[in-house]
Amino acid sequence: MAFPAPPDSTMSASPAARRSTPLNAAHRALGAKMVEFAGWDMPLHYGSQIEEHHRVRRAAGMFDVSHMLAVDVQGAGARDFLRRLLANDVAKLTRPGAALYSCMLREDGGVLDDLIVYSRVGGGFRLVLNAATADRDVAWMESQRGAHASEVGLVPRRDLAIIAVQGPPLRAAAEGLAPFHAVEAGGAFIARTGYTGEDGLELLLPAAQAVAVWQALAAHGVAPAGLGARDTLRLEAGMNLYGRDMDETITPAESGLAWSVARAGGRDFIGARALEARPAMRQRCGLVLLERGMMRDHQKVRCATGLGEITSGGYSPTLNRSIALARLPSAVAAGDTVEVEVRDNWLRARVVQPPFVRHGKGLVTM
Repeated sequence: MAFPAPPDSTMSASPAARRSTPLNAAHRALGAKMVEFAGWDMPLHYGSQIEEHHRVRRAAGMFDVSHMLAVDVQGAGARDFLRRLLANDVAKLTRPGAALYSCMLREDGGVLDDLIVYSRVGGGFRLVLNAATADRDVAWMESQRGAHASEVGLVPRRDLAIIAVQGPPLRAAAEGLAPFHAVEAGGAFIARTGYTGEDGLELLLPAAQAVAVWQALAAHGVAPAGLGARDTLRLEAGMNLYGRDMDETITPAESGLAWSVARAGGRDFIGARALEARPAMRQRCGLVLLERGMMRDHQKVRCATGLGEITSGGYSPTLNRSIALARLPSAVAAGDTVEVEVRDNWLRARVVQPPFVRHGKGLVTM
């Protein structure tokens, strides 16, 4: 069986130079295989990433995602600032705790990062940024405050740890909290969000409490899972990974994220005018390999109307076959058969609409 490749890193760092999360010693005590990811020392797996994947689909697993960065946006100008900064519109967040998925764009419409923004009691907001882009994102946000700097405060929260708890039992545990909403209680920020295609919670809490919470979850049967399982879970769920499925050269529409761009009311957000003048010539599609082999990132895809490229490819433990996300010509449609160049051979693959798996069940019929 071919195993998934480790997640890509956008930085290179020696072990001594890597950043560590508050749970680093706990990972090592569990025998985790540690790898560098975006400059951080992170667990790839604790023995078997395939078993960790299945546990999240069938039971419950927990991930240390403290390498991601929460940033609190405060002040009288916070709402207007975010309405200009983000492609989605925070005006949709009409009550405290509501959450919104959005891209943050360059002036030319390229994606700087994708993120979740939460509204908070008192009118402030909390953004959660990807680890690989966090420092650059904060610098970009600072540069966009401009003349309104006195009305907008940016507070990076490296004092917080983030633990994601995912799996079918979390649906009952999260009862009373609507999907894509958060509550704040006892110093913790608890959000019903995730990156696996399963129900779950993401816990943002003071770093000093992280080990105790991690151990308490383990005592209740929640098993740790590493970056390897997180990557195959999100791929099955059809969720993009920044740096693979989108980057500064790619627009939201080319990444299957046109739905996250709010144009109503003529709001002039950063990148809006460029998107109007930059129609998408490519689209994001899912692929399921019909022959024996393994699809990987950057492999070429041959279609009837031109060439495309795989952006994320690997093995699906749930479907027991190779799946991929790919950027293909706009004329390609679900149900089409294309060819993927795998080790100098052109193998047939079926075009499908992601996700491939949701709530533990395969959605692909071959």
